[in-house]
Amino acid sequence: MQPRNMSMSGVVDLAAVKAAGEAKAKAEQARAEAARTGGVGAVPPAALVIDVDEAGFERDVLQRSAEVPVVIDFWAEWCEPCKQLGPLLERLAVEYNGRFLLAKVDVDANQMLMQQFGIQGIPAVFAVVAGQALPLFQGAAPEAQIRETLDQLIQVGEERFGLTGIVVDPDAGAPGAAPAEVSAGPYDALLEAAASALDANDFPGAIQAYKNVLVDDPGNPEAKLGLAQAELLGRVQGMDPQAVRKEAADNPGDVDAQIAAADLDLVGGHVEDAFGRLVEAVRRTAGDDRNTARLRLLELFEVIGPEDPRVTAARTALARVLF
Repeated sequence: MQPRNMSMSGVVDLAAVKAAGEAKAKAEQARAEAARTGGVGAVPPAALVIDVDEAGFERDVLQRSAEVPVVIDFWAEWCEPCKQLGPLLERLAVEYNGRFLLAKVDVDANQMLMQQFGIQGIPAVFAVVAGQALPLFQGAAPEAQIRETLDQLIQVGEERFGLTGIVVDPDAGAPGAAPAEVSAGPYDALLEAAASALDANDFPGAIQAYKNVLVDDPGNPEAKLGLAQAELLGRVQGMDPQAVRKEAADNPGDVDAQIAAADLDLVGGHVEDAFGRLVEAVRRTAGDDRNTARLRLLELFEVIGPEDPRVTAARTALARVLF
């Protein structure tokens, strides 16, 4: 099978959104800081290549794509070109040192995933970035072409979504290796100040305080949760709930109206309603509107927390409408 190029140019054009350079700089800073502090959450090189099935797709691909671009290699044991492309992609995954994660899907064992991605022949290579699926190429493409495509993919992840990638520790998981020590960091005072500002309804102050923590510690869970809450409360402050809900009811195709209503739903404790509203907005729309609704939904997931079963259910629903 001859390679069939699928241009990334349109996706790269979308990367020219505001603050692209700032997002890339933050991604680089976060990656460098994680490496300097011993790689919190670091993985061994072998963990950069994973086997994925339908049951684990939401966890291993969709959720992971919020931190690193996930490249999906659809293959089968009987496919001769797959035997050439697979080892090459595995080698590049290790060489790129955490800039992307390689997920291998055996199409014979996962027919539903093959159908959802609309695959007509293998090998076929896709990527998922922040929950968004992108076709890369089909067939055993030359290494130079694959490298160019991967470079563009990583650029999109950094510039549009600020993805930091995975920190790789060659000694992680090695026999006899001591667990990495995680420094809590001198953030107690900053977090306390942020919480006090939040309690006082000083949402801009709380947002800035949480961001100050995240500049030095991008993965700090308390700061990430607090920031998501402060931004949500800041958005709904001053809203007229009756007018917002009427606007959303009268204009079901208006993404901004649905987002505003979803924010109110969540603040009012109607979590499933908020998630369902935005999943439906993603289903109804396309292009920038669809991406806007999807990104707000991901932000609301942060408010509730990834372990909450309502978030898990909504992620599954989102995956269905995306794919």
